[in-house]
Amino acid sequence: MVASFLLQPATVWAAQSTAEVQRKVNELRTVAAEKFEAANEATLKIAQLEREKKGLSSKEALIKAELDSAGKFLSRIAVKSYQGSGFGNSLELLLSADPTQYLSDAAILEVIADRNVKALRDYKATQQRYQASQLVLVDRTANLVAQKAKLTREVSAAQKALAQATKVLNSLKKEDRERLLREEAGRENKILSDSKKFAQGYKGDNSRGSKALKYALAQIGDVYVWAAAGPTRWDCSGLTMRAFQQAGVSLPHSSRIQVKYGKSVAFSSVKPGDLLFFGKPISHVSMYMGNGRMVQAPRPGKKVEVVSFTRMFGKKPFVSARRL
Repeated sequence: MVASFLLQPATVWAAQSTAEVQRKVNELRTVAAEKFEAANEATLKIAQLEREKKGLSSKEALIKAELDSAGKFLSRIAVKSYQGSGFGNSLELLLSADPTQYLSDAAILEVIADRNVKALRDYKATQQRYQASQLVLVDRTANLVAQKAKLTREVSAAQKALAQATKVLNSLKKEDRERLLREEAGRENKILSDSKKFAQGYKGDNSRGSKALKYALAQIGDVYVWAAAGPTRWDCSGLTMRAFQQAGVSLPHSSRIQVKYGKSVAFSSVKPGDLLFFGKPISHVSMYMGNGRMVQAPRPGKKVEVVSFTRMFGKKPFVSARRL
């Protein structure tokens, strides 16, 4: 349903009520947040693959140098062996043109093997390592290209959703649009006021989760910005990442990867500081603060806030809770 919004012209919404337009705008902004979280995951994978590719390239170069050195050593042995067997100096010229080519010749290997078993075995092992490293490097390169393409797609989809939300708003009459924005601001100010009261009322303890939670609550009112991780702008996983960093825990900047950390906690057993994950696939993370509430940086157009914790966050089902 949400995807269909992106295909419809802004004029479609002109006849809608301001409440309906507000709902559609919120859904489009939520789509953008989901795509941005997918982009966060792709960004981390790209960084990892680039590190792996760099390491593999360096390793491949070293193995290639070993292979060349071993090949030249065996070639010299082969030349001397054949010269001693009466084949003459012409073989040395052939081998010098492409030493490794002649190492596959059975007669040459037989001569070499008699006296240089270890050198031959080392050469073959190095050759296999080089071939294997080439295959792995090709695989990582292909994965890197795929992840970069995914990042471009997800960011583009998020930007299109936000652009469509703007078109939907602009389709309203000026007075209706201004009224909608005033109403939205009023709701957000109420949420902000309540959130600050909840934050001030939290005492906590010296546990890891409590330390992280106190940091997150201190950011109430900061705006949502994709890929931001402070000090005054946040996306959902950027906020949880930085909050737990203050408690001495290192997390990646991705809700889809953060869910792999810590231990699983049942919905009925959550405690302050537990991470809460929503969406299939996961596209949102927040932090439980107790008394049925959670703190989060939800989506574009919103600020860090405290809201009720339920099994459904909008249309996103609760998927998992993790304790770090």
